[in-house]
Amino acid sequence: MININVIAQNNIWLNYIKRPNYYLHSRIQKLNQREKKFKKKKLFCTLLLSGNKEIRYLNKKFRKKNKTTDVLSFPFYTKNEYKKKFKSEKELYLGDIIINLNKIKDKKNKKNFKLEFDKLWIHGLAHLLGHDHKRNKDFKKMQLIEKKYFKLVND
Repeated sequence: MININVIAQNNIWLNYIKRPNYYLHSRIQKLNQREKKFKKKKLFCTLLLSGNKEIRYLNKKFRKKNKTTDVLSFPFYTKNEYKKKFKSEKELYLGDIIINLNKIKDKKNKKNFKLEFDKLWIHGLAHLLGHDHKRNKDFKKMQLIEKKYFKLVND
């Protein structure tokens, strides 16, 4: 079971998603019910809802890129460590995801905003679960995982 702790650092988020904890919990609940590999585990992560300033600072500090971005992920484990831990541990802290409001708030329609938001947190979650997109074959595999999870939470 995945559990996400949501921190709204930027209150402007509340104009787009009134109750971000509740919204995300309802999505995660669908994922937990429909993805059998999560049923016997307790997986935890944190999602920070930020703006340009915060995400730019984190991107510069940790990735040496002085620019804003839509989503950052900070996995607690490397891909190999995660695989070993997932097999042997019942509880795991996965890491942190940061999403930038300013990269998605231009969606005029709140439904489109939420769909874009879902794509971003799922992308971040895929990184925390050991996936990356450095090589083309990894990109395609990660994209399939993201599409699967997106479908599970939006059906």
